[in-house]
Amino acid sequence: MKIFTPLYHLAMRWSRHPRAEYYLAGVSFMESSFFPVPTAIMLAPMALAARERAWRLAAIATVTSVLGGVFGYFIGYFLYEEIGRGIIEFYHAGETFNRLQVWYDTHGVWLVLLAAVTPIPYKVFTIASGVLAMPLALFVIASVVGRALQFFLVAGLLWWGGKKIEKLLAKWTEVVGWGVVALAVGGYLLLR
Repeated sequence: MKIFTPLYHLAMRWSRHPRAEYYLAGVSFMESSFFPVPTAIMLAPMALAARERAWRLAAIATVTSVLGGVFGYFIGYFLYEEIGRGIIEFYHAGETFNRLQVWYDTHGVWLVLLAAVTPIPYKVFTIASGVLAMPLALFVIASVVGRALQFFLVAGLLWWGGKKIEKLLAKWTEVVGWGVVALAVGGYLLLR
């Protein structure tokens, strides 16, 4: 069953749309607070379709992702019982969330940075940061660094590799997609 190939082709079509940057901004914002589809899945084909805009697209993804992370932080800080708990339960991250409460006192910034760079669900950490009242400035700094590392690395690799990467990605979309899922599950299990 192919799941990622149709998503890849849809993202390639969206990437050529006149409002592509707005789609990327919307997905990036939502992914940081509640949406399940990783931003890189949309950023990658967009950077391939318009290599001259790769750096701009990475910057848009970074800024809107951090803004979405701040939104997630505020969900945790102000609306955990009403909204945040449901998001955590949707991702089956309740146990991880409880464990995070213990780790946040000494490792909070590093946890946010790790989640911002890797396929670990960043949204769980944005909400947790708000619930646990992590200093907002530290949260934003860790988020900017982590999200920029992830998105500029993706954009840079695709800018550098161009058509060669596009051919490989088109051929290996399912393997790459399931690999990202495996990394996310592995990260989740590691935190458990």
